[in-house]
Amino acid sequence: MADEEKKIIIDEDWKREAQREKDKLAAQEAVEKKKEEAEGPKRGPRGLPRGDLAGLVSMLTTQAIFALGLIQIKGEEDREPDLELARYNIDMLEAIGQKTKGNLTPEEEELLKNTLSDLRMGYVNIANQLASQQ
Repeated sequence: MADEEKKIIIDEDWKREAQREKDKLAAQEAVEKKKEEAEGPKRGPRGLPRGDLAGLVSMLTTQAIFALGLIQIKGEEDREPDLELARYNIDMLEAIGQKTKGNLTPEEEELLKNTLSDLRMGYVNIANQLASQQ
């Protein structure tokens, strides 16, 4: 028995499974790379991000928040809230939501819905504060 060679048993299944996983990941990376190439660079030559709905929503939201007086410019005196300008920016976001209905991703719909809700609540709070001061 000592002369018999010891048999080494190699489990080939784990090798096949590992290779399948490796191939699957490589395929996913190839799809993502093609998608990225098709979409173009994420940033332009000056470093600005690509235009998208989230950027537009962010820009109008910032304008509305500034108009409500919730953002101040460093070194400048406090400004009175401009409810008309805030309402305009909120209405613009609402118009975007109406005009793009059915064409947004679920994430974009959620972003727009939550943003409008937050801005409307902020608008009402500031309007009530101003009314109580008069």
